[in-house]
Amino acid sequence: MAAQLPFIEVPLFPLNTVLFPGGQLQLRIFEPRYLDLVRECTRTGSAFGVCLILDGSEVGMPARPAAVGTLARITDFNNREDGLLGIVTKGGERFRVLRTRVRSDGLLRGEVELWPDEAAEQVPVEFALLQTIVERLIETMGPHWRHAPRSSYDDAGWLGFRLAELLPLAGEEQQQLLEMTDPLQRLAALRDILPRFQKA
Repeated sequence: MAAQLPFIEVPLFPLNTVLFPGGQLQLRIFEPRYLDLVRECTRTGSAFGVCLILDGSEVGMPARPAAVGTLARITDFNNREDGLLGIVTKGGERFRVLRTRVRSDGLLRGEVELWPDEAAEQVPVEFALLQTIVERLIETMGPHWRHAPRSSYDDAGWLGFRLAELLPLAGEEQQQLLEMTDPLQRLAALRDILPRFQKA
């Protein structure tokens, strides 16, 4: 009998973007409900859930989130030039939303089932080109990854998540890649997507 996955209740932050495990996401906070979310997470040291918006918008009425998201932990704060609060977060475990409820202030909370981390898989030689592409993308678009150890590029899970977040993919495509549980299957899907970005 399979072991039951752990579940927790977390505040949810539906966004028009996908956060991948290990990824970095910077957010501008101005709605009262999300200022409360930041205060709660800071006070308790807890995470909140980031889910892609399937229907609705980031502001106003609660949006309908995707069923699979990623825990985000706040790693830094900054005061932005526009006077708003900025936070930097790092992606943690993925989760599946079991049920949601909306607080009176419009903050969405979800009971979520945490997914186990993917098992480490060596990048097979047929995906070596993807390692080179990620290296180049990081040089131009992902400066926070520039000091990643070389061993990271040999980890199929890390490589796939970095490529999925750095390529200009539609949110629905990123969501499909997030929901895959086999890192080699994710690399194969990304390899098949690449010709779209090759110059004629």
